[in-house]
Amino acid sequence: MAEVTNELMYELMKRMHQQMGEMKQGIREVKSELVSIRGHMLSMQHDIHNMYGVLGRHDERFERIERRLELREMAEPQRPFDHNS
Repeated sequence: MAEVTNELMYELMKRMHQQMGEMKQGIREVKSELVSIRGHMLSMQHDIHNMYGVLGRHDERFERIERRLELREMAEPQRPFDHNS
């Protein structure tokens, strides 16, 4: 078994320090990507909210159009059904 010396401990500590630095950098990159993903999610939520607003306005318009059409249909005199047409 190899003898544990101060030089060996120093080299191991240097290697561990380097690996910790790499891990910290990796974690920073992951955090940055998560922030970017969060931003995209928020913008998609905003877009979906806007689409629901537009659909709601279209629904209101369609309801008004349907009510107008029903009023016109009621106002038109009913013609007898002509079998010769």
